[in-house]
Amino acid sequence: MTTLRSLPRVALALTFWALCAPRGEAHFLFVRIGPMAEAGRSAEVYFSEQAEAGDPRFIEKVSHTKLWVQTEPGKFEPLTVHAASDRLRAVVPASGSVTVVGTCEYGVLARTNEVPFLLRYYLKAVAGQPSELNRMTPSKEIPLEISVRVDGDRLKLSAVRQGKPLPGVTFHTVDSDLTGSDVKAGPDGVAEWTPPRPGRYSVYMRDTLKEAGEQGGKSYTEVREFATLALTWPLERRGADAEAVSLFQDALSARAQWVDFPGFSATIAGSVDDRAFAGKLRAQADGSIEIDTDDPAARPWLKDQLGSLVMHRLGDSGRSDEKPVLRFADDQEDHPLGRLLLFEGGQFASSYRVKDHQITVVNRHLGRRNMTITVLENERNRDGKYLPRTYLVHYWDASNGRLERVETVQQRWQRVGAFDLPVEHTVTNSSDTGLSVRQFTLSDHKLIDVR
Repeated sequence: MTTLRSLPRVALALTFWALCAPRGEAHFLFVRIGPMAEAGRSAEVYFSEQAEAGDPRFIEKVSHTKLWVQTEPGKFEPLTVHAASDRLRAVVPASGSVTVVGTCEYGVLARTNEVPFLLRYYLKAVAGQPSELNRMTPSKEIPLEISVRVDGDRLKLSAVRQGKPLPGVTFHTVDSDLTGSDVKAGPDGVAEWTPPRPGRYSVYMRDTLKEAGEQGGKSYTEVREFATLALTWPLERRGADAEAVSLFQDALSARAQWVDFPGFSATIAGSVDDRAFAGKLRAQADGSIEIDTDDPAARPWLKDQLGSLVMHRLGDSGRSDEKPVLRFADDQEDHPLGRLLLFEGGQFASSYRVKDHQITVVNRHLGRRNMTITVLENERNRDGKYLPRTYLVHYWDASNGRLERVETVQQRWQRVGAFDLPVEHTVTNSSDTGLSVRQFTLSDHKLIDVR
């Protein structure tokens, strides 16, 4: 095994370039499967030294990359690939074990003192339970693929071409600090590698075919193919991270909540899509909502909005004292919106971001949709607790990642006794059909006499 870990970053990059870089940088095409986050769970393609954000100058060059996802052995589905500023992105199932494979024909390159060659990339990523991933099969769409099998704390790597392992192949492994090592396959085409520590890893190998041809009006005399693999080790994590649970519970306790809520009544008025309405509201102590309005068409929307608003203020009342099972989704500590926490169990595949004692983002998978709530502004009440003022709700099609609509929600509050009650609620809905505004105001608040 040839160890590169002791080399400084610059020397390592030069080593990669000398080995096989397609340009003057050590860039390869990787795909990485991320956690459930904003817009859902995604596979992201990077043109970089490793499977993380790369050089945006090359995105247009690789934007034609094709991806497939495998959720069951032998069953591959094509993915819809979107180009972002510095990566390609495709939505994958929100939970479960998956492999993603892809192909990209980069084009013909000609360098001084070298034969012209056609450059191809075959990329792959895996995530999930080792026992399920070990049953996944190579794709018929990908002529060269890094096969990986989990054997305890070891990974068995093989470069498979047309279903057969290639003997003697050298695999280059790289961690998130751009350090790594080389492992070589034996006569059976299998190389064993033990990731030295938890974290993200990128693996690549090269094979050269003595084939001549023409592509894009340029001739070549050989084909250079690179297969890449990206994974996070260990592949599966279970159980809670005490620090993540503490961050989440601290943010929950910092929210304004209604303790011993007696219910309240109020006068309500507003408009739904330019139709004015007026009426009476009664919110019971258990969170149920009663509305009497002169516009029956507005009632379902009002009950939905007020029911959600009251439910969030009632908070954890009457719930179990059992701690939630959360863990950090990644090692990114400086994200502008805070640490990403994965929630284990429950009805939805959910994740959260927490920053400055506040839940700043909520991500949920809702069947055919992925939803993200992003808090833009909170206010503190007289008890020093947080109340929401402005937040965004994004909805994406879970099958292809298309943005369906965006809601902008603004709320204002009024102190009545020991409770912060809503006085104004405005929802601006934007979609490809246009923009609509729905709003209500509450006045004449009265706490319900519970004697």
